[in-house]
Amino acid sequence: MSALGEALKRSIPRPVKRAIGEGFDALDRARQWPAAAFHPWRLDTIRRLAALKDIHRGQRCFIIGNGPSLRQTDMSKLRGEFTLGMNRIYLMFPELGFQTTYLLSVNDLVIEQCAAEIQSLDLPRFVSWRARKWLKPAENLYFLHTTYTGPRFSTDLRGRLWEGATVTNVALQAAFYLGFSEVILIGVDHNFETKGKPNTTVVSNGADPNHFSPGYFGAGFRWQLPDLETSERGYRMARAAYEAAGRRVLDATIGGKLTVFPKVDYASLF
Repeated sequence: MSALGEALKRSIPRPVKRAIGEGFDALDRARQWPAAAFHPWRLDTIRRLAALKDIHRGQRCFIIGNGPSLRQTDMSKLRGEFTLGMNRIYLMFPELGFQTTYLLSVNDLVIEQCAAEIQSLDLPRFVSWRARKWLKPAENLYFLHTTYTGPRFSTDLRGRLWEGATVTNVALQAAFYLGFSEVILIGVDHNFETKGKPNTTVVSNGADPNHFSPGYFGAGFRWQLPDLETSERGYRMARAAYEAAGRRVLDATIGGKLTVFPKVDYASLF
């Protein structure tokens, strides 16, 4: 860009820049909407999601993150509990001796590189609508219309969901739709050893220090650096929505750095 162009760019007030950016984001969402609303795969998902509305009304569930703290968490206590696992939590299934009740994955890089594993799982799976590039329709696979822009907390899984820079925010919206009155977070460490510009795609060059398994994002795996600030924005929206509905989200992550939700001792929950 020329010096004149740079000067003009700097001269635009920040609120105007933000409004322009939001306008382009809205146009992009409008472009995505027809397929996300009327494609046969989405229509099938919307129909089947209707049966899941409030299916767990009044019950509690655990949303399981993938942080290193899971290694300090007695996961055996979750046998018989309702659980929402995320991304590659299935790597832990063999040692747990049970699966999570549900699985969510919306990150393109995770789904692209793990499509065969996700496709083969035999449990209800919620994935992004973008995942149709790598996953085929299945009886217990649900394509959700998730977007990067347009901050909101949605109480209806059949419509548009904001990802809020983490699948955990999508899991909170899913748990609300399913009717859970108490949601407990574990393994949501909200802390990464790997540093860098948020949302930058990087390639792992060795053992993964940021998740429960060194092979979670092992050598050669492409992933995006976290955007913790945007994630917290989504978490605050989730807390407000749950509390307005007379429900609650608790954080039982051992040693977690997230401060948005009330903390609770994990062992005290059983």
